[in-house]
Amino acid sequence: MSLDLHRRAVVADTHNDLLMAVAARPPERWAPFFAEQWLPQLREGGVRLQVLPVFIDDAFKPEGSLRQTLRMIECAHVIAEGNADAVALCLDAAQIDAALAEDRIALVLAMESMPGIDASVELIPTMHRLGVRIASIAHWGRTPLADGSGEDATGSGLTSHGVEALKEMERLGILFDVSHLGASGVAHVLELATRPVIATHSSARALRDHHRNLTDEQIRGVAATGGVVCVNFFPHFLAADPSGYTLDTLVDHIEHIASVAGVDHVGLGPDFVREVLQDLTPPCCEDLGFGELDPFATVQGLEGPRGLPLVTEALLGRGVPDKDVLKILGGNVHRLLGEALR
Repeated sequence: MSLDLHRRAVVADTHNDLLMAVAARPPERWAPFFAEQWLPQLREGGVRLQVLPVFIDDAFKPEGSLRQTLRMIECAHVIAEGNADAVALCLDAAQIDAALAEDRIALVLAMESMPGIDASVELIPTMHRLGVRIASIAHWGRTPLADGSGEDATGSGLTSHGVEALKEMERLGILFDVSHLGASGVAHVLELATRPVIATHSSARALRDHHRNLTDEQIRGVAATGGVVCVNFFPHFLAADPSGYTLDTLVDHIEHIASVAGVDHVGLGPDFVREVLQDLTPPCCEDLGFGELDPFATVQGLEGPRGLPLVTEALLGRGVPDKDVLKILGGNVHRLLGEALR
């Protein structure tokens, strides 16, 4: 029963850093490596809508940030062109719906923190022309646009360039991502936003007091814009103790966010990072900024996309109605992108 429902769902994963692993290969291997290594996992997990973040590792900063940003964006295009029977890089809602109707995985490009742009907000339209449809403006630390959640003690909101970036993204139809943004920055965005925003990979701070998670007030704020909070599966953001690195704890976060925001405003942002990091370390990602947290930790069974049917099974086991499970698995994200990418 649960597998049948999972197969019917538009399962949407709003954060998978697989582009980092694919782009590390020679360009002639980009399309085939994706087909060999990642496509089977996405298919087995039932993923039908995949957000591909462009994350720039510290090894490329600052001088190589823009070059690596462009390289990863080109990688996404090459993946789509080389696997056109299986995936489609989508620029708007109509293209997403067309891909789904053709049983192709709809890929949507995102930018994480935008280090290749920094304060040059005039380049955001360039990124939009290249296919970027979701973006955040900070990661763990400080950027010319805002402070990440690791700098919460500063109490800083968006800089003047960050405010300009938000306005430009809203004008272009790029969905603003508040994941990783500092608490004061999130409040600033929610004060200024005139369009829906998304948290692509953030869990509930009420259940795990970590700066990368969102408070109930922030969750309600995202929902009030019409946006969606997509739960991060990274175990350190689910529980403080390894005994809580479980599927049950993950579902606790999903249910909590649904209870605070409403079931129409929760989704999945797994952040399946272990395989990517194992693939790239070294030379990439040697200083991940996690401190004492183990970046390779996972929830058992949810090491990668193949495990996503377990989430459906667990939600049904909690008595969540089928219609709500379909929303959580990706219906809400599909709706949001349909509204935002016009």
